[in-house]
Amino acid sequence: MRVSRDEAARNRTKVVEAAAEKFRQRGYDGIGVVGLMEAAGLTHGGFYKQFADKEALVVEATEQALAENLGNWGEAIAKAPGDPLGTLRQWYLSKEHIDRVGDGCAYAALAAEAPRHGAALQQVFEDAFEESIARLVPDDDGSKDARAEAIRGMAQMVGSLVLARAVRRRELAEEILKSGKKTR
Repeated sequence: MRVSRDEAARNRTKVVEAAAEKFRQRGYDGIGVVGLMEAAGLTHGGFYKQFADKEALVVEATEQALAENLGNWGEAIAKAPGDPLGTLRQWYLSKEHIDRVGDGCAYAALAAEAPRHGAALQQVFEDAFEESIARLVPDDDGSKDARAEAIRGMAQMVGSLVLARAVRRRELAEEILKSGKKTR
């Protein structure tokens, strides 16, 4: 059965959105094409009409997930624009974020896997990282120190979330988050 261009575009969007969630939940190699298409409510037969291969979907879905990161970060930062990093740190390092793997931070869920998937995916992470850092550096301070502080803060947040998700005991996870919120 042939679908219209509009329907094909909607189907592609469904697949990318489902993949962005499922990759964060299971990792890139934790779900195959059939599972991704099922998650999107489609049959796997149409996959190769939409994407050259799974790696192409990995790149596009990761772009989507990282764009969601930026949107969420922007909303959090807007609540107290005078201290973007501090505001983001308080929102990001929360108990709720530990459990929101599928729609949570793509850096925490997927960045460690990027080197195994090649240059195109690494470029997606690099571009998003630069945009993330730019959001954390106050507009009036483009200094190297401000950039270094933003990178340090981002690394601390992502690392704290990764470790908090990795441990079994909730009390330890909360201790990691609390420690990650400290700037010194």
